[in-house]
Amino acid sequence: MKQLGNLSHVCAGKKNVLFQILNGVVTVHAGEGPDKEVIKANCADDEAVSKIIYELNFGKYREKSN
Repeated sequence: MKQLGNLSHVCAGKKNVLFQILNGVVTVHAGEGPDKEVIKANCADDEAVSKIIYELNFGKYREKSN
């Protein structure tokens, strides 16, 4: 659960990202339209949450600069 704060901070700085916590599961909706993807992890799984943070910052869901 240590990484949830970091994930919320990363999501807050992104366009087209929805961050949700419900029943112990964190869900991130990234993108829009047909390219929208949903990423889920258990709130207590810091490794999985860290992977989501990585993908949002450097991986497949990072915002492309024009």
